[in-house]
Amino acid sequence: MASKLISTLRVIAPELASSLENYYRGKKVIITGGMGFIGSNLAIALVDLGAEVLIVDSMIPEYGGNTFNIEPIRDRVRVNISDVRDRTSMNYLVQGQDCMFNLAGTLSHVDSMKDPFTDLEINCVSQLSILESCRHFNPSIKIVFAGTRGQYGYTGGKPVTEDTPMRPVDVNGINNIAGEGYHLLYNDVYGIRACSLRMTNTFGPRHQMRHPRQGVLNWFLRQLIDGEKIRLYGTGTQIRDINYVSDVVEALLVAMMDERTNGQAFNLGGEPLSLKQFIELAIEVHGSGEYELIPFPPEAKVIEPGDYIADYSKFHKLTGWRPRVSVREGIARTLDYYRAYKAWYWGDSPKGVPPSLPEKLPEGE
Repeated sequence: MASKLISTLRVIAPELASSLENYYRGKKVIITGGMGFIGSNLAIALVDLGAEVLIVDSMIPEYGGNTFNIEPIRDRVRVNISDVRDRTSMNYLVQGQDCMFNLAGTLSHVDSMKDPFTDLEINCVSQLSILESCRHFNPSIKIVFAGTRGQYGYTGGKPVTEDTPMRPVDVNGINNIAGEGYHLLYNDVYGIRACSLRMTNTFGPRHQMRHPRQGVLNWFLRQLIDGEKIRLYGTGTQIRDINYVSDVVEALLVAMMDERTNGQAFNLGGEPLSLKQFIELAIEVHGSGEYELIPFPPEAKVIEPGDYIADYSKFHKLTGWRPRVSVREGIARTLDYYRAYKAWYWGDSPKGVPPSLPEKLPEGE
C-alpha cells in the first residue's frame, strides 16, 4: 500500500518526489523508535520510495510502539526488537546502513520529572552509545536526530529561532539538548554527518492513544471519539505550533537527503493555535463535543512552558520545506483513522493488537 504523503507529492511536487525516489531507492535505512508514531509513518513513506528499512524498537510499554502501526508494510521491512541502550546490539545493527533516523527517546515532560534517571538513560546515554556504535562500525552513515521544542522552555510567546536561548522547564528538555549536542559534536569532530530537527507539537495517525503524557492533541481527539468532555488545563489560551505528522515525515526525508543540513539544528513549525482553538476546531470537524477548563495540577503547572511559536524560516530557506496539511485537514484525517482502527489503539495491551486483523488495512500518511 502506497504512502499517502508520497502519492500526494507525486502530484503536487513531482520534482521533490522524483528527488526523494532517486535518493532513497535501494538505500539501507535504520529507524530507531520505528514502531512508534512518527517512525512508523516514516517507514511507510520510505518503503514507498524503495528503501530497505530496518526498524529498531524496544517496545517498552507506555512508550508508543505498536505492531499494528506498520501493518501496511509488515512484509516489506525488517524489525529488530532491541533497546538502543544495548550497545552490543547497536554495534551490530548500524553496520551497513546508509541512513539513520534516530527517533528513539522518551517524550513525557511529567514522566521525566518523576523518573529523571530513565529519561537520562534513554535521551542521553543511549544517544551517545548510538553515536559510538556509528563511529566504530559505520562512520559513513548519516543521522537525522529528533529534537524537540521542549529544549527551549519559556520563550515569552515570541517567535523562536534556532538562536533563541534554551532554558528547559523539565529534565526531558535538558536531556534532549544533550542528545542533540552529541550528534552535532560527532559531526564536527568525527565527521559523522548529523543534523537535528527540533519538532513542535505533532499529531496524526499511529500515535499511542492510551494516555496523554506523550502528546495532548491526540488525546483530545480520543476524548471526542469517546464522547467524553475534554478537560483543558488553565485558560486554554496557551499557544502551540502544530504540525501534522506527514509534514514532519517530509521534513525528515528532506533533511536526510540534503547534505547542506549536516552539522546544523533546525526548527520545524506549522500553524500556531491556542489549545482552546484546537479543541474548538476539532469539535467542529467531529460534529459534536464539549470541553471544560480546569485548574492545572501542581506537577503540570510548574513545567508549563507557556506560548510556543516556531520560526522555521532557516529550514525553509535551505530546503524549501513548508507545512502542507492544515490543522483542520489533519484533524479530519486523524479522526477518520482512529474511528476505523480504534480497537488497535484503545486497548490495555502494550502493543495494542487485537487477535485478528481488519479487512481493510490502514493507509500510510
